[in-house]
Amino acid sequence: MANTQSAKKRVRASLRKRDRNRSTRSAVKTLVSRARRPAVPDAASLTSEEVRRAISALDKAAEKGVLHANNASRRKARLMSALAKLAPAGEKPAARTTSPAKATSTRSKTAKAKG
Repeated sequence: MANTQSAKKRVRASLRKRDRNRSTRSAVKTLVSRARRPAVPDAASLTSEEVRRAISALDKAAEKGVLHANNASRRKARLMSALAKLAPAGEKPAARTTSPAKATSTRSKTAKAKG
């Protein structure tokens, strides 16, 4: 058992952190299992939505340090490959898309600054 005041405080903090991490890890497991459940053919959009949610949860857990980044990345890759197998041969699964960055011209900015 901890003897000093600071050691006792660290024990309390680690218990709080453990509970928070358990909760996050459990939520991630639930979302991943929902995404992996057998999908009926007409519910393909539901499956891709569930996969998107699971990937988001994995990213957040890795960002918080609950999961290692490589662990989250591996799980995401496996989810996407499983989704790709469910999709018809001609279609690609709807992955999470990000908006392209706006192209800014530095030339126009410097020209305005000069005058």
